[in-house]
Amino acid sequence: MTDAPRSQTFSGDGITAPLRYPTFRRIWLASLLSNLGILIQGVGAAWSMTQMTSSADKVALVQTALMLPIMLISMPAGAIADMHDRRVVALVALSISLVGATTLTALDWLGLVQPNLLLTLCFVVGSGMALMGPAWQSSVSEQVPSETLPAAVALNGISYNIARSFGPAIGGIVVATAGAVAAFALNAVLYLPLMVALFTWKREAEASRLPRERLSRAIVSGVRYITNSPSIKIVLTRTMVTGLIGGSVSALMPLVARDLLHGGAQTYGIMLGAFGLGAVIGALNIGELRKRMSGEAAIRACTLSMGGAIAAVALSHQPVLTAAALVVAGAVWMMAVALFNIGVQLSAPRWVAGRSLAAYQAAISGGIAIGSWLWGRLTDAAGVETALLVSAALMLASPLLGLWLRMPRIGARGEQAESLDDPEVRLALTGRSGPLVVEIEYRVAQDNARAFHNVMQDVQLSRQRNGAYGWSIARDIADPELWTERYHCPTWLDYLRQRNRSTQSERALHQQAIAFHIGPDPVRIRRMLERPFGSVRWREETPDRAANEVLPVVASAAGSST
Repeated sequence: MTDAPRSQTFSGDGITAPLRYPTFRRIWLASLLSNLGILIQGVGAAWSMTQMTSSADKVALVQTALMLPIMLISMPAGAIADMHDRRVVALVALSISLVGATTLTALDWLGLVQPNLLLTLCFVVGSGMALMGPAWQSSVSEQVPSETLPAAVALNGISYNIARSFGPAIGGIVVATAGAVAAFALNAVLYLPLMVALFTWKREAEASRLPRERLSRAIVSGVRYITNSPSIKIVLTRTMVTGLIGGSVSALMPLVARDLLHGGAQTYGIMLGAFGLGAVIGALNIGELRKRMSGEAAIRACTLSMGGAIAAVALSHQPVLTAAALVVAGAVWMMAVALFNIGVQLSAPRWVAGRSLAAYQAAISGGIAIGSWLWGRLTDAAGVETALLVSAALMLASPLLGLWLRMPRIGARGEQAESLDDPEVRLALTGRSGPLVVEIEYRVAQDNARAFHNVMQDVQLSRQRNGAYGWSIARDIADPELWTERYHCPTWLDYLRQRNRSTQSERALHQQAIAFHIGPDPVRIRRMLERPFGSVRWREETPDRAANEVLPVVASAAGSST
């Protein structure tokens, strides 16, 4: 829940508006410290690896170890965030990262850290952050009103990049003066403020009248929603491509500092700080960018600018020029990533918000993780400069994707429609009864046949992303005005969820389809329990047993909804 009524608004849509809400402000400030610690540890881990091995492949794998868990476990993490209290999930995730950071500190203090062990513990820390990400990001909408959600998303990006502006430089100084072990220890300590802020958040979760899904089913529901949402699929594809290409900057930064600029840990920290400073500048200007450009034009401008900046980093051997190019790269990188994030977050209803954001995290982190490995291999074969120039060329070419995968228009978040009453039932059903077959008969004037069929293609996607399968639309050859929509749901409980997951826009779409119906009788709806051969029990259930198994039923008008 938010700290103020949803109807409350502030003048303008300034970037600082979400900070007026105490819960968001406390968590945001604590996350700033946590991000600072993560980046300080990243400097320590990357520089420690450069001291243990000369392999560019191993150095780049530090970034992969931190990012790969997000790609691997983000969808289960998103399902867990949607199924359970997001505050508790975030606390458990932070505890995992704290254990990993503490273990790394202790082992490095004892001089026992080797390259593979360092990568393993970085993977543990990354796993905790992968579990936390969807719970934390999807809970933002519970801390601020919907009108300030884009600003809150941008502020979370600013939090990371303020830390990136100062964290690497601090990390470089810490590593140079006290060693990598101090960087690892400082990261462990800086997890604590965020744990306290989350622990003191009095979250009021909305109780569902339906039991929660099993984890496996929840993951399937999330994947199904995303695969049947064209706009989200486009954003995720563009996100992954951008991460795959643009990940070269973060992955090869230690080698840029060491091989191109001939510097040490402090130079590496300053270069990362320049990138982070640019990202803060970019985040502060996201609102202005959204006002002036469409989504596709903004992404095109960002990727072209970043391609030029990466090329400048590759060709420069002067720290000042490299830092200036990194400021530009950081600004446009942050703008692009934030636009992708906002696009996903405003496209998904709350019931699947965690899973949608998990898919976004998997796309960006998976792209960076795979890209980091590939850029490391290319650097081993051809050198840092060549690898960065290849990255720049691909980034300059990436806007061509817009010819096939044009960025969708980013609008208001799809709010879930009001819950529907359960349909009238006269057969003893349990939550696991199924499959359920739904048939809806429409009578449509022949002149409207094509328009009706076009609307039903969108209805198909809305049914499927909310839980239906086996959807079809058929026209009676003896009565051309009669159309039958048919789809399945795995169980009775899945059908009840599917009915109540529709957003307001989806509910309006269904009403648009019903508006084509003509004649004195309403749209006819049949809900049938599919019975494969041999599955029917001919003996009647005892009254007591049936009463214990049948779900609560509330009668409703047959034509009110499907």
